[in-house]
Amino acid sequence: MRQYKVGVVGATGMVGQRFITLLENHPWFELTTLAASGRSAGKPYAEAVEGRWMMSKPLPEKIASLTVMDAEKDAEAVADAVDFVFCAVNMKKDEIRDLEERYARLETPVMSNNSANRWTPDVPMIIPEINADHLAVIPAQRKRLGTKRGFIAVKSNCSIQSYVPALHPLFSYKPTKVLACTYQAISGAGKNFDTWPEMIDNVIPYIGGEEEKSEQEPLKVWGHVENGVIVKADTPAITSQCLRVPVTDGHMAAVFVSFENTPSMEEIKERWAAYRGRAQELKLPSAPKQFLNYFEDPSLPQTRLQRELEGGMAISIGRLRPDTQYDYKFVCLSHNTLRGAAGGGVEMAELLCAEGVID
Repeated sequence: MRQYKVGVVGATGMVGQRFITLLENHPWFELTTLAASGRSAGKPYAEAVEGRWMMSKPLPEKIASLTVMDAEKDAEAVADAVDFVFCAVNMKKDEIRDLEERYARLETPVMSNNSANRWTPDVPMIIPEINADHLAVIPAQRKRLGTKRGFIAVKSNCSIQSYVPALHPLFSYKPTKVLACTYQAISGAGKNFDTWPEMIDNVIPYIGGEEEKSEQEPLKVWGHVENGVIVKADTPAITSQCLRVPVTDGHMAAVFVSFENTPSMEEIKERWAAYRGRAQELKLPSAPKQFLNYFEDPSLPQTRLQRELEGGMAISIGRLRPDTQYDYKFVCLSHNTLRGAAGGGVEMAELLCAEGVID
């Protein structure tokens, strides 16, 4: 695989910082360009994030001296400097859509961590292990945009990446209804306990817009490409509640599911253990060798113990058992800023490069 020059747009935020740590020693991608808001533009990156570096890893030395560009005013210069960009900006949704389309029309593929384009019909929302076939919609998007190379691909909401992967291998049993209650870390709001002391010893039973995303986004992930757009799946019916809990990283979900053709517990565990997606077939650098990991110990998975499994890119599952209202219930866990955000974005880019969509 050749080396790609890449940029991070929205480089000073928490997800942007996570992208930087993941790209520091990436075998395919060389981080050469950083962009953010006008407040940070023109500053060395170390100065732009001074007092705001939120990663446990130190700021990479070779990145510290890079001059931050203006994500909007310098878009042409950013596009000229890179093969593609990762985008994780904090702007209004209509502004994000305009910015991402602008980069795409500049013939720069956009790997988006933002929600603004998730429901654009010809923009694929990719979990590489689950719906790599949705890359087939990109030629239609390029036709709409009038581009030869530029396009937008988005990563799904961080919370659904805990339970959607666990349900996906069970689709031949036709799941009909799902209840998913998510318990989401504060880094999902771009914060830590220093910046959000109100979360210490506290649970907030509301995350704006999160329940709609949790109920609807899986249906796009499980949809299919037809006539140049992605048609979302009709089933299963999903309802959710999303709570913010006092955890640094890691989203947990309590999942309840009923099936048209109910499998045994042994069949479910066998499906989880055997499942391999396109990311594993291609042996992508960021892909976990074992995507789904079931723990028999009823006290597992635990956030502190399992969130870093396989570099934070694996899914942990436990407590599978029959339910009185649904067929089964279980819990699952994913790392929200790795699998659910920047790591998922990097893996998505790897997939696009390996499949030849990014040349």
